[in-house]
Amino acid sequence: MDIPALLASLPARLSAIPAHWAARTPEAPALHEDGRHWTYAQLQHSVDSAAQLLHSLDVRAGDRVMVVGENCAQQVALIFAAASIDAWIVNVNARLSPREVDTIFAHAGARRVLFLNNNSPEAAAHAARRGALPASIDGMGGLLAGELNTSAVAENTVASNEQVAALIYTTGTTGQSKGVMLTHRNLLFIAAVSSTLRGLTRSDRAYGVLPISHVYGLASVTLGTLYAGASLYLVPRFTTAGLLAALKDDGLTIVQGVPAMYAKLLQTLGGADTPLPTQLRFAYAGGSPLAPSLKRDVEKLLGTPLHNGYGMTESAPTISQTRLETPRHDDSVGTPIPGVAVRVVDVAGNDVAQGEPGELWIHGPNIMAGYYHEPAMTAATMRAGGWLNTGDMARQDADGALFIVGRTKELIIRSGFNVYPLEVETALNAHPSVVQSAVVGRSVADGNEEVIAYVELDPRQPVTVAVLHDYLAHTLSPYKCPSAIIVMDALPAAATGKILKGQLRQMAQLAVAK
Repeated sequence: MDIPALLASLPARLSAIPAHWAARTPEAPALHEDGRHWTYAQLQHSVDSAAQLLHSLDVRAGDRVMVVGENCAQQVALIFAAASIDAWIVNVNARLSPREVDTIFAHAGARRVLFLNNNSPEAAAHAARRGALPASIDGMGGLLAGELNTSAVAENTVASNEQVAALIYTTGTTGQSKGVMLTHRNLLFIAAVSSTLRGLTRSDRAYGVLPISHVYGLASVTLGTLYAGASLYLVPRFTTAGLLAALKDDGLTIVQGVPAMYAKLLQTLGGADTPLPTQLRFAYAGGSPLAPSLKRDVEKLLGTPLHNGYGMTESAPTISQTRLETPRHDDSVGTPIPGVAVRVVDVAGNDVAQGEPGELWIHGPNIMAGYYHEPAMTAATMRAGGWLNTGDMARQDADGALFIVGRTKELIIRSGFNVYPLEVETALNAHPSVVQSAVVGRSVADGNEEVIAYVELDPRQPVTVAVLHDYLAHTLSPYKCPSAIIVMDALPAAATGKILKGQLRQMAQLAVAK
C-alpha cells in the first residue's frame, strides 16, 4: 500500500465520502435500518438537510455538536453534516447516565445537543430532562434539539484535513474520562486503510452494531464501510437473535464485533458444534483481548477465520490487524497496519530485544490531535518525535506480529512477582464454562496485592469455584492464581461490550474494607 499516495489522495473533510458515491453510484445502497433503506443519493440528500438544520440551530464552524443516541441513519447523516460545516461531532451513547451526559456536555462546551429518540427510549428521556424541542432531517424523520448554549466558544478551523472532526470521550474504564480530538485526516486514513485491509467492495454488506459513539464503530465500521461504497446495516443494540437474523435475512458479508459479542453468540447456540450457514467472507474481533479458545470456536461456528486487531481511541483506533490473506491461529493482534510504526521500549524509553515485553509506542497518521482542554494529560501521553505511548505492554516477534501482554496500569505485583491480568483471563476464558472473565488487583497489607478474578459463567455448563481454582492451579504458576474467584450474573460493561474494570477494582477493594 502506497501510504504517501494514499495520504495525498485523502479529501479535506469526512463529508466527501457520501458526496463521492452520490455522484458516482447514486442508486447504490448505503444504509439500512429496521426495514428502511437509503441509497447514496438519498443519504447525501439527508446530509444536506442535516447541515441546513445545524445552520438553523445557529451551529457555527468550530462549535461542538453533541449527538445523544444509538446507531441509526440520523447519526450517520449528522456526522457528515457537521463535517461539512466544520463543526466537531461529539457522539454520546444514550445509555450513559444523566450525570455522565451532563459532564461530557460541560467539558465539550457543546453549542447544541441533539437527541435521536426514534430508536432509543434513553435518548428520549435525556431530551425530556433538558427540555428539547422537535426538529427533523428530510428523508430520515424527527429528532429533538436542546437549547442553544450561548456561552459556547467556537474553536479555530483550518482548511486542511488536520481540522478536528470528532471529539470522542473514552469510557474511563481505567481512570478519568478524556475527550480525544481526532482530525479528518486521522479518521479518513483509518477508513481508507480499514476498507483496503478488509478487501471491501461495493457489493459488501457490513453489520453496524458496534456503537458509533465509540471510535471502533465510527472509524473502522461506519466510515470504513462507506468509504468503500459498500452498504451498512445499522443496529442500535446487540442481541444474538438480531445477529442471527441479519446473517440469515440480510446476507451479511462483513461482521465486526468485540469478543463478548461472539461469546454471547456461542452461549446462546450452545457451542460451535452446528456451523451456521452464512455468506460471510470476513469476521473481525477487536476492542478487548480475544482468547484463542474463543477464536477457535467462533471460526468453527462461522466457517471463516476470525481476524484480530488492536487499537485505542487515541489512534483512531487501529494500530495492528491480522491480514485477510494470512489469518493467524494464535493470540497475536497482527502486524502494524501500513503507515503505522511501533516501538517496544523499557522504562527508560530504550528499545527492548526482539521478543521481549515492553511498553508499546506508536507513530503514524492516525495519532490524535490531543486531549481537549487537557494539555498536561496530552503531554504525559506523547513522546518526542510524535510518538504516542499506548500504556500497553507488548512483545513483537521476528515476523512483526504483536502480542499484547497487558495494560501497564493494570500490572499486579504479588509477592514481588509481576502478574498481567490478561494472562490469567486467557486461562480462565479457555474453560468451557466461562463466558468471559476480568482480573484485577486488590491492595492488601505491606504494599502487596492479591489477584482477584470475576467470572461470568454459562448456566448450561455448571461449574463450581473450587473446580475453577483447581483448573487454574494446573494451568498457571502459583503466584498468578487468583486469591478469589467471584461469580457474577453479568460483568459490568460499557455499551461497546468492554468490561468496566474500574468498577470491579472498587468492588474488590471495598470487600477488603468490610
